[in-house]
Amino acid sequence: MHSFGHRLRHAMRQFGPLCVGIDPHPGLLRAWGLSEDVDGLEAFAEICVEAFDGRVALVKPQVAFFETYGSGGLAVLERTIEVLRASGTLVLADAKRGDIGSTMDAYANAWLGNGPLGSDAVTVSPYLGFGSLEPALSLAQANHRGVFVLAATSNPEGAQLQRITAADGRTIAQTMVDEAAARNTGHGFGSVGVVVGATLTEAPDLSNLNGPILMPGVGAQGGGADSIRALVPAANLAAVVPNVSREVLGAGPSVTALCDKTARLQEEFAFLQS
Repeated sequence: MHSFGHRLRHAMRQFGPLCVGIDPHPGLLRAWGLSEDVDGLEAFAEICVEAFDGRVALVKPQVAFFETYGSGGLAVLERTIEVLRASGTLVLADAKRGDIGSTMDAYANAWLGNGPLGSDAVTVSPYLGFGSLEPALSLAQANHRGVFVLAATSNPEGAQLQRITAADGRTIAQTMVDEAAARNTGHGFGSVGVVVGATLTEAPDLSNLNGPILMPGVGAQGGGADSIRALVPAANLAAVVPNVSREVLGAGPSVTALCDKTARLQEEFAFLQS
C-alpha cells in the first residue's frame, strides 16, 4: 500500500488540491431545512458524501459536530468515513487530538487504526510537546496513514503560545514545522503535514517541510489565493491543501449547487498544481 503522502499527492493531481469540510453545525442544519438531531445530521452527511465523493482530494469531517449528538452522532460519522474510504476518497478526521502516553496511543488507534473511526489521516495538537505525538506518528507510518500537526493557527489566541521564541531563536510554531519536516525526510512526499491558517499575516518557514500544508480559513473566513501566495514559498505551493467548509456548504442543500461551488473553487486554486 502506498503512503498517505503518495496517495494525497496523486489525488491532488487528479482532482485538484481542495479539501472540503463536512461541518454540520446547527446553523447549517437549520439553513438546509434539517432537524437538529441525529436524523438531520445523517441527512446532512449523506448529501455531503454525494456531492464530494470522488470529486475532491480530501474530505474533512469536523468530529466535534458529530460528537455533540453522542453515540448516534458517532455512528453517523462511522458510516460517513466508511462510505468515503470504500470508494477511494481520502478522509481527514478533524479531531485535533493531543495527549500523552497510553491516552495518545488510544487516540491513535481510534483514528489511525482499523476500527470504525479509522481514517486516512487525523489532525493532532502538539502543544504537550511534539514528542507526545509519537504514538500517532508511529502508527500512521505503520498503517500508511497521515497526520496533520497544528503549527500556526489563525485564531487570535494561538499567537500567545505559537509565536513565543525558544532559546534557539525559533518560534514554537517553527519548531513544530521543523519537527514535522524531520519526519518526512527520505519518504518522498511525506505523510506528516502541518496546519497553517490562510488568514495569518506571517507564517513559519515551510520550505523544508516536504509534506502537505493544510490551510484553513479560505473563503468565508477571508483567506484566498493571494494570502496563500503571501504565506507559502512559490516552490512549495504544490503542497498546499486549501481547506474550505462554510464557503462550499453555504451552497447546500442542493447536491448540484454544492458540486458547482466546489468546481469553481477547484478552478480558483488550480494554480497550486500548475
